[in-house]
Amino acid sequence: MSAPHRILLVEDEELNRMLVKAVLARAGIPAVRDAELVDAETLAAARDRLAGGDFDLILLDLNLPDGNGLTLARELAAHDQPKPHVVAVTASVLPQDQKAALEAGCDDFLDKPYAAADLVATVARHLPT
Repeated sequence: MSAPHRILLVEDEELNRMLVKAVLARAGIPAVRDAELVDAETLAAARDRLAGGDFDLILLDLNLPDGNGLTLARELAAHDQPKPHVVAVTASVLPQDQKAALEAGCDDFLDKPYAAADLVATVARHLPT
């Protein structure tokens, strides 16, 4: 059996973190359900978690207490090494926000509020097979 996928959840709101964890834990897709979910409440904490190990996917809130999540997306995109897939997750749903996220290096965009099925499908789409 291979090691479970690792997902970094960068989200400052505790209720949102709890919701993501609950939805993914109940996912009908084993790779999603069995993934190891590590959370970070700030950009600084996300950087610490990334320095401590490899992740397959980052669910990245854009509005964090210590800055904009796109800063982290740009930092990851600037590295020469392979980066995890990054999904911007935000309540900012204007077309220019989605464009900015993709230009910063995000692989996808999920707008809040989202349906549980959309979260699971997005995560599944970006986990390596």
